[in-house]
Amino acid sequence: MAKRSFHDGPGPSQRQLRVGELVRRTLSDVLMRGDIHDPELQSMSITVGEVRVSPDLKVATVYVVPLGGKGQDVVVKLLARNAGELRRAVSKNLTLKFAPELRFRLDETFDKLDETRRLFSQDDVQRDLDDD
Repeated sequence: MAKRSFHDGPGPSQRQLRVGELVRRTLSDVLMRGDIHDPELQSMSITVGEVRVSPDLKVATVYVVPLGGKGQDVVVKLLARNAGELRRAVSKNLTLKFAPELRFRLDETFDKLDETRRLFSQDDVQRDLDDD
Protein backbone atom coordinates (compact mmCIF):
# COMPACT_ATOMS: atom_id res chain seq x y z
CA MET A 1 0.00 0.00 0.00
CA ALA A 2 1.54 3.27 -1.10
CA LYS A 3 1.56 6.38 1.01
CA ARG A 4 -0.97 8.86 -0.29
CA SER A 5 -1.18 12.59 -0.01
CA PHE A 6 -4.20 14.26 1.58
CA HIS A 7 -4.76 16.27 -1.57
CA ASP A 8 -3.87 16.17 -5.25
CA GLY A 9 -2.03 19.50 -5.20
CA PRO A 10 1.67 20.19 -5.57
CA GLY A 11 2.59 18.79 -2.15
CA PRO A 12 2.51 19.67 1.52
CA SER A 13 2.99 23.25 2.64
CA GLN A 14 5.92 24.36 4.78
CA ARG A 15 3.55 24.56 7.74
CA GLN A 16 2.36 20.97 7.20
CA LEU A 17 5.97 19.80 6.99
CA ARG A 18 6.96 21.69 10.16
CA VAL A 19 3.99 20.40 12.16
CA GLY A 20 4.53 16.85 10.85
CA GLU A 21 8.17 16.89 11.90
CA LEU A 22 7.32 18.32 15.32
CA VAL A 23 4.69 15.59 15.85
CA ARG A 24 7.19 12.94 14.67
CA ARG A 25 9.92 14.09 17.07
CA THR A 26 7.48 14.43 19.98
CA LEU A 27 5.99 10.97 19.43
CA SER A 28 9.46 9.45 19.11
CA ASP A 29 10.47 11.01 22.43
CA VAL A 30 7.27 9.94 24.19
CA LEU A 31 7.62 6.36 22.96
CA MET A 32 11.34 6.23 23.73
CA ARG A 33 10.84 7.47 27.31
CA GLY A 34 7.92 5.09 27.88
CA ASP A 35 5.56 7.90 28.96
CA ILE A 36 2.49 5.88 27.93
CA HIS A 37 0.82 3.84 30.64
CA ASP A 38 0.33 0.72 28.49
CA PRO A 39 2.82 -2.02 29.50
CA GLU A 40 2.53 -3.73 26.10
CA LEU A 41 3.42 -0.51 24.30
CA GLN A 42 6.24 0.28 26.75
CA SER A 43 7.86 -3.08 26.01
CA MET A 44 8.20 -2.29 22.28
CA SER A 45 10.81 -0.20 20.49
CA ILE A 46 9.02 1.73 17.75
CA THR A 47 10.48 3.88 15.00
CA VAL A 48 8.36 6.82 13.85
CA GLY A 49 9.51 7.23 10.27
CA GLU A 50 7.26 9.99 9.01
CA VAL A 51 4.19 12.02 9.92
CA ARG A 52 1.98 13.52 7.22
CA VAL A 53 -0.40 16.24 8.30
CA SER A 54 -3.61 17.21 6.49
CA PRO A 55 -3.84 20.73 5.02
CA ASP A 56 -6.12 21.86 7.88
CA LEU A 57 -3.64 20.36 10.42
CA LYS A 58 -6.43 18.38 12.09
CA VAL A 59 -5.29 14.88 11.08
CA ALA A 60 -1.78 13.46 11.36
CA THR A 61 -1.02 10.12 9.73
CA VAL A 62 1.89 8.54 11.59
CA TYR A 63 4.00 5.93 9.78
CA VAL A 64 5.64 3.53 12.24
CA VAL A 65 7.62 0.32 12.27
CA PRO A 66 8.68 -1.79 15.27
CA LEU A 67 12.42 -2.13 15.76
CA GLY A 68 13.60 -5.25 13.96
CA GLY A 69 10.29 -5.52 12.12
CA LYS A 70 8.82 -7.96 14.65
CA GLY A 71 5.29 -7.34 15.87
CA GLN A 72 4.15 -5.32 12.87
CA ASP A 73 0.63 -6.71 13.17
CA VAL A 74 0.41 -5.60 16.80
CA VAL A 75 2.13 -2.21 16.84
CA VAL A 76 -0.54 -0.26 14.91
CA LYS A 77 -3.31 -1.71 17.09
CA LEU A 78 -1.44 -0.80 20.30
CA LEU A 79 -0.81 2.74 19.11
CA ALA A 80 -4.42 3.17 18.00
CA ARG A 81 -5.60 1.91 21.39
CA ASN A 82 -3.45 4.58 23.07
CA ALA A 83 -4.10 7.35 20.51
CA GLY A 84 -5.87 9.60 23.05
CA GLU A 85 -2.98 9.53 25.50
CA LEU A 86 -0.46 10.01 22.70
CA ARG A 87 -2.48 12.93 21.34
CA ARG A 88 -2.44 14.62 24.76
CA ALA A 89 1.31 14.10 25.03
CA VAL A 90 1.83 15.63 21.58
CA SER A 91 -0.48 18.57 22.29
CA LYS A 92 1.74 19.68 25.19
CA ASN A 93 4.52 20.44 22.68
CA LEU A 94 2.39 22.04 19.97
CA THR A 95 1.33 25.67 19.80
CA LEU A 96 -1.71 24.92 17.67
CA LYS A 97 -5.31 25.67 18.45
CA PHE A 98 -6.14 21.95 18.16
CA ALA A 99 -3.96 18.87 18.54
CA PRO A 100 -4.26 16.72 15.41
CA GLU A 101 -6.08 13.41 15.46
CA LEU A 102 -3.44 10.67 15.21
CA ARG A 103 -3.88 7.85 12.72
CA PHE A 104 -1.27 5.12 12.68
CA ARG A 105 -0.09 3.19 9.63
CA LEU A 106 2.68 0.67 9.09
CA ASP A 107 5.69 2.25 7.36
CA GLU A 108 6.55 0.05 4.39
CA THR A 109 9.49 2.18 3.25
CA PHE A 110 12.01 -0.16 4.86
CA ASP A 111 10.54 -3.18 3.04
CA LYS A 112 10.85 -1.35 -0.27
CA LEU A 113 14.45 -0.44 0.54
CA ASP A 114 15.29 -4.10 1.18
CA GLU A 115 13.65 -5.10 -2.10
CA THR A 116 15.60 -2.41 -3.98
CA ARG A 117 18.87 -3.66 -2.46
CA ARG A 118 17.98 -7.21 -3.44
CA LEU A 119 17.29 -6.14 -7.03
CA PHE A 120 20.57 -4.22 -7.29
CA SER A 121 22.53 -7.21 -6.01
CA GLN A 122 21.33 -9.50 -8.82
CA ASP A 123 24.05 -10.57 -11.25
CA ASP A 124 22.31 -9.33 -14.40
CA VAL A 125 21.64 -5.92 -12.85
CA GLN A 126 25.25 -5.64 -11.66
CA ARG A 127 26.42 -6.56 -15.17
CA ASP A 128 24.24 -3.81 -16.68
CA LEU A 129 25.51 -1.30 -14.13
CA ASP A 130 29.14 -2.23 -14.83
CA ASP A 131 28.62 -1.63 -18.57
CA ASP A 132 28.05 2.07 -17.86
